[in-house]
Amino acid sequence: MILDGIHYATGEGLRLHIRDGRIAGIESVESKPSWPYIAPGFVDVQVNGYGGQDFNDPELTVEKVRQVVLPMDRDGVTASCPTLTTHSFELMHHAIETIAQACDEDPEVARRVAGVHVEGPYLSEEDGPRGAHPRKHIRAPDWDEFQKWQEASGSRIAILTLAPEYDEVVPFIRQVVDSGVVVSIGHTAASPDQVKAAVDAGASMSTHLGNGAHGEIRRHPNYIWEQLADDRLVASLIVDGHHLPASVVKSFVRGKHPSRCVVVSDITGLGGMPPGRYQTQALGDVEVLDDGRLVVGGQRQFLAGAALPIHVAIANLIRFAAVSLDEAIQMASIRPSEIVGFPVTRLEVGCTANVIRFDLPDLATNEPITIRENVIAGERVYSQE
Repeated sequence: MILDGIHYATGEGLRLHIRDGRIAGIESVESKPSWPYIAPGFVDVQVNGYGGQDFNDPELTVEKVRQVVLPMDRDGVTASCPTLTTHSFELMHHAIETIAQACDEDPEVARRVAGVHVEGPYLSEEDGPRGAHPRKHIRAPDWDEFQKWQEASGSRIAILTLAPEYDEVVPFIRQVVDSGVVVSIGHTAASPDQVKAAVDAGASMSTHLGNGAHGEIRRHPNYIWEQLADDRLVASLIVDGHHLPASVVKSFVRGKHPSRCVVVSDITGLGGMPPGRYQTQALGDVEVLDDGRLVVGGQRQFLAGAALPIHVAIANLIRFAAVSLDEAIQMASIRPSEIVGFPVTRLEVGCTANVIRFDLPDLATNEPITIRENVIAGERVYSQE
């Protein structure tokens, strides 16, 4: 396979030769005006569902896992982390076990799963920080419970999001980190001292910083400033144009630095669905608006999760935070891969050929990039043509 395009970082014409699933050769060539950009594919480390199907499903099957993972090919996603949110031990165990079974039985799923993200149930009980996580299933960290989930996953759990204000959370974080799992702080009402203690114990990430928070908090200090200021934490951000105002994205990216930021979609099962009102098991009565916002049914203000894929973040990052295309791709592809230990694709000979070709829109508009082609492990899995 040969792919022509404009290098996302250098702006130069590029010809990739792909063989046996890897980049076998690279030529520098004169580009043509019609050529798209070419870059590593996106690695979304927070995917709750897609196309009408959530992972938090008591009747989740291998085929349903496939129905979530594969359709994201058209969004430029080459790997993702199926994400389980707060629920009963039994439901979460079943979902984790089913995702592992899908990876074991279906190579198409396996090569697209970078790890499993468990978001909860060890989160804040308070309204605001708790977000849409059901209060009745919120509970304190439990090492035995977590080990059972990790065993069911076939050691695929890569990220655990928790709130660090619980008693005995510090030794728990140490155990989880020592087992090779990234601990991420999220859905928290923790004091600055509790945030610092969690980071000292090994927490290294912030889950969708600025979301899953109180509507009003103390001016300073508070748990957002504390996470923003700690260079040991990588911040994940939802940059869909709805979850964070442009000024907040700019402030967070500049405060953290692009090298310590990643973007996630946090997309739910309503992602990829047409505008309309839906009754869902995971979220209840919700509505997808014409602009892509997912809101609680019957009003237009309160968000009920995310419904836009990760590719919308690329142009938004450039618009909101004045980053380069190179930096935006780093945040959506290379840095997430590094965090979860997934093989990193760079446009270099020998790397796995997980690459996309796309068009960048007029940045004066609100349009996202347009995915022309997605290649996973050297196989063309989506083409606009």
